[in-house]
Amino acid sequence: MRGPDPDDDPGADSGDAQSDAQSDARSDAQSDDQSDDRGSRDPGAHDIEERIDVHAEMLTNRLRKRARHLRKWAQREQVSCYRLYDRDIPEVPLIVDWYDGRLYLARYERRREYTLTWLEAMASAAGAALGVPEHAIYLKERRRQRGTAQYEAMDRSGERFIVREGQCRLWVNLRDYLDTGLFLDHRDTRLRVAREARGGRFLNLFCYTAAFTVHAAMGGAVETESVDLSHTYLDWAQDNMALNGFHGPAHRFIRDDVFNYLRNTRPGFDLAVLDPPTFSNSKMMEDVLDVQRDHVQLINGTLALLRPGGVLYFSSGFRRFKLDQASIRTQTIDDITEQTTPEDFRGQRPHRCWRLVK
Repeated sequence: MRGPDPDDDPGADSGDAQSDAQSDARSDAQSDDQSDDRGSRDPGAHDIEERIDVHAEMLTNRLRKRARHLRKWAQREQVSCYRLYDRDIPEVPLIVDWYDGRLYLARYERRREYTLTWLEAMASAAGAALGVPEHAIYLKERRRQRGTAQYEAMDRSGERFIVREGQCRLWVNLRDYLDTGLFLDHRDTRLRVAREARGGRFLNLFCYTAAFTVHAAMGGAVETESVDLSHTYLDWAQDNMALNGFHGPAHRFIRDDVFNYLRNTRPGFDLAVLDPPTFSNSKMMEDVLDVQRDHVQLINGTLALLRPGGVLYFSSGFRRFKLDQASIRTQTIDDITEQTTPEDFRGQRPHRCWRLVK
């Protein structure tokens, strides 16, 4: 199995929304002959090495149930990567994602008492439960990143493969970077963008690997612009578009600070996506980006580039984010967080999302 490598902060805190799922998960995970209080005791009070077998069985049972629940849904939706597990059982603080026959496991740094031995045991249990060989399991550790660390390569393997999301195909890399190249929680948002893109000009700000742009082009956008500061991600974005047959002057990839781009670009877009990072102090930016402080400027700047009636999808993964609706220059703002939370993220709040009409 691969890893462990460092990874970024998990994003939105699920809080009370996860409590029901966690209670259900505990019940699922414990077999009849383990009906004592072992599953509910605080693992921090005991040597975690003595509890590995218990945790492995809890995780195994939960993963099998989740896999049965999601497999038919994924086939019906033509999705080959999805979230199987996200701290469902508090004693087993992991993320487990399915990537077309491969597993991505991330341990939360805050639970330092859970050793590498524990993590490897959980990975082995997950692989056995789901029929995934050891070489197709990737291990990472999720931790808060400072500065530009979240964008730096952890390895240079170039090991990537193609996954499917509806009609679109996308490159992912589970080994080299802090993120895989695809934010699974925005799957339904991308489908909404595809449905609204036909015949229009589409703008993708902080585009990352341009999965939104691929969906917009597949949905019939006649022109697209994808903006990001990272050469690496813009190259990846172009590869994603080419993989789906989109290339040429109708699809532009622009390396720029988004604030600078907003000041120097003419209006004329029909549809836009604005999904900024929570924080960035890249040396290539004019100033530090703080999504809570700067979101009004970013949203109003993007709305200014839209034609009348144009649509903006704005999203944030910052768990404490509060939209300053009174300062935004439009009256049509709909909170679509629930509608854009996919089936595999139900009971969580991985992001907040709004649809704004100019």
